[in-house]
Order: sequence, then C-alpha cells, then structure tokens
Amino acid sequence: MARTSDTQRIRHWKLSRSSLSIALLVQVGLSLLLYPSAAAWVSQYNQSNIVFDQVEANAEAARNKLKVGLSEARKYNELLQSGAIYSGGANVAEGTGIAISEAGESFDYWKLLKASPTGTMARLLVPSIDLDLPVYHGTSDETLLKGVGHLQGTSLPVGGAGTRSVLTGHRGLANSTMFTNLDKVEKGDSIIIEVLGEVLTYRVMKIEVVDPDATEEIRAEAHRDLVTLVTCTPLGINTHRILITGERVTPTPAEDVTMANTRPQVPGFPWWAVYYTVGTAAVWVTFWRAGYRNGQRGRRRARQ
Repeated sequence: MARTSDTQRIRHWKLSRSSLSIALLVQVGLSLLLYPSAAAWVSQYNQSNIVFDQVEANAEAARNKLKVGLSEARKYNELLQSGAIYSGGANVAEGTGIAISEAGESFDYWKLLKASPTGTMARLLVPSIDLDLPVYHGTSDETLLKGVGHLQGTSLPVGGAGTRSVLTGHRGLANSTMFTNLDKVEKGDSIIIEVLGEVLTYRVMKIEVVDPDATEEIRAEAHRDLVTLVTCTPLGINTHRILITGERVTPTPAEDVTMANTRPQVPGFPWWAVYYTVGTAAVWVTFWRAGYRNGQRGRRRARQ
C-alpha cells in the first residue's frame, strides 16, 4: 500500500517554462505554415459566394432583361475603339475604351453587364487549374484584390467575330490564389465564361510570355472570337506577362453549360483546418504530458 501511495504522490503536474516556450514556438510555426492555405481557402470561399449570387441573380432575372444587357454589350463591342496599354513597371494592365455611335450615342462602360448586385460582370472558369472567379469592370488594384478584372478598352466578354476580351488577375498574393496557377494551363484546356446567363467556351490555342509593352498581342483579330487571360511573370518580379489565349468553341459543350450554371466546386473541403486542429492538439497534449514528467522528477528530487 505504501508503494501505491508514493506513486500517486509522484503523479504531480508542474509547469515547465522551457516546455511552454517550445510549445508556443511550435504553435506559432504551425500557424505561419498553414496561414497561406487558410487565407486562400477563405478568399476562395468568399469569391464562390459572390459567383453563386451572380448565378442566382441571372436565374431570377427576366430573360428579356438579360437579352437587352447582352445586346447592349455587343453593340458596345462593335463601336469600340481599342486602346489597351501596358506600362513596363506596372503590376496590372491599364486601358481606355470609347464606344460612340454615328448618331453620337455613347455607352457607359461601367453600367454595362451589371450581372449582380455585387457589381460582377461575369464568371470565369478554368477547370484544369480549379479556377472559378468573379469578373469585375476595370483593373484597379482594389478590383484585382477581389477577383479578375476586365481590361477596359478591349471587347466585353460576350463573344462575337472580331472580338478579343482581355481578363487580368494577380499572381502570388499571400491570401488568395487568383491567377497564381495560370502558368500551369496547357493548350487544349478550356476557358469558360458565364455572362448574363449565356455560357461561352474557349479552347486554349496560344500561350506566350511577352514584354509589358507588347500591345499588339492583345488586339482583336478579324473574324475571330478570342479571349486572353493576362498575369505577371516571373512570380514576384513581374517583368513580363503571360498571355493565355483561347478561341471560341461552338456550340458550347453541354457539360460546360451545366458547370457554369451551378454552385462553384471550389474551394473544397478545408483540410488546413483538420491539419491545424490535429497539430494543435498534438502540441498541447505533448506539453501537458511533459508537465507530469517534470512533476515526477521534482518529487523524486524532493524525496532524495
């Protein structure tokens, strides 16, 4: 009985400052390690909700209203005088576009293709890299932190012969994926755009890296229906541009129509949360057990 009593007294927990310091350092390291994944997941989740709001808004809108919006955008494209410009030291493309009819009627770029109350213009999907993002008017820094920007001065993304819509996005953001994986796109991959209930599919046919001032590479071509995705490269240096150009596929594949009219499948299950929970539990269980070992050693020293 005496031996059992001694053993019970030895089972004493004691705080170890060194163990606590190690546990805190490991916890901070785990947090820093998983922060990019967590931030990117949260960003994608928010963007997916915005995209789904657009899908629902289009589903609820009167078909005639959507047709009028598309018709105005196509008329804008017919009248557009393109003037897209890249600056060598800029992170994003800039451009200006004016659309004026012979009768002097002008179109307000910022009011065309208002697809949802959140201000989105369209939805962009690139299935090969799990990209599903909202598209906004313009390419300001504020816009590109929310999603993809349409380069004003290029065709609106509604398709049509002799048009080229240019969509730009950031790479390498700490808290969002955006166009980070655009360099993984290959020829033959699909680029899907949903705009006011209409779905357009483009097949990637050209991939190139160009200087920032290579404006000829993004101009419209007669009789061709093109879309070009643009981002900076090399990652973090931004001295050149990656151009991913796709040509329209007609009719639009049925599976693409279905994909573009359903809820986004990204960002998927938050595995980072599982890793963080398991890692945190392991750190503090180990710390707690270490406290018992410290207490046991302390009691043994006291008995001696």
